[in-house]
Amino acid sequence: MFDIALLPGDGIGVDVVAETVKVLRALPGVSFAFTEYPAGAAEFLRSGDPLPEPTMLGIQKHQAILLGAMGMPSVRWPSGKEMTPQIDIREKLDLYCGLRPIKLQHPSDGPLKNPGAIDFVIVRESTEGLFWKRGHQYTTDLPEALDTMRISRAGSERLFRSSFDLARKRRKKVTLVDKANVLPSMAYFRGIFDEIAQEYPDVETERVYVDAMSLFLVQRPQTFDVVVTENMFGDIISDLAAGLIGGMGMAPSGDIGPKYAVFQPSHGSAPDIAGKGIANPVATILSAAMMLDWLGDSASARRIEAAVAKVFADPANRTRDMGGSLNTQSMGDLVAAAVA
Repeated sequence: MFDIALLPGDGIGVDVVAETVKVLRALPGVSFAFTEYPAGAAEFLRSGDPLPEPTMLGIQKHQAILLGAMGMPSVRWPSGKEMTPQIDIREKLDLYCGLRPIKLQHPSDGPLKNPGAIDFVIVRESTEGLFWKRGHQYTTDLPEALDTMRISRAGSERLFRSSFDLARKRRKKVTLVDKANVLPSMAYFRGIFDEIAQEYPDVETERVYVDAMSLFLVQRPQTFDVVVTENMFGDIISDLAAGLIGGMGMAPSGDIGPKYAVFQPSHGSAPDIAGKGIANPVATILSAAMMLDWLGDSASARRIEAAVAKVFADPANRTRDMGGSLNTQSMGDLVAAAVA
């Protein structure tokens, strides 16, 4: 029995989490207890707090946390920024290791003419970097606004060791993405990477500037295995990478810390299509597979991945975001049937 906290959140988060729960309940030989907690922009409109203290305390009592999506463009703080309780959770629970797998299910799903086997993982530092001072407030009557990039030795060392450990389980290659030719903080970041790389002589390494990486992701995505980078760079290149495999509806993620972990799709709440039954639930379903891996049930994780691959082997099985006609529930039904 796995005890899971659910944070459906806003917009299509509610839709995709429901289908993911359906798939999890269809798994043979494993059972789940789910407890749902309120959080997000809708919760702010209801209670005045997008991440209530009972929610924050409650989710820490469970074995893992499954999140749908949070935030709505129309609901903002007085400063004009959107509410991002999902980032608050990462920081409060020290979920420093952001894993974003990128895998092409079928050659026809991406925009590249000859995509080959696209299968890599972006490891995004999720607690510092350029997000470090995001809580600072500025008004337009001030002469300037400043953001601070924080790169710490402790944060970098644990991020790189996690990346190399992951590479050892895959194809033994780690690509560092930085801007070390311009930014001193990134030169520092690279220096620590070089130190940690010496602890893993069996793992091949590559160093790429972030602007060049944007080019290489389109030109040669097949050459990457584990890609590690800073918070903001990871946020950006993971969206570009998702475009190579069919879009955000195919991009799962997990935020891992020393004690807790949150699993969620990489996409946002898409309030314009919420409740219409056209959202793609696959990113959330694959995030649940990552969750099972983290919980130690690799057999069930592989079963979900195999079920998704089976469904996508038929080009007719696509939701509207990928040019198909399946609705959210139908896609969930297909994966649940394949996993049973």
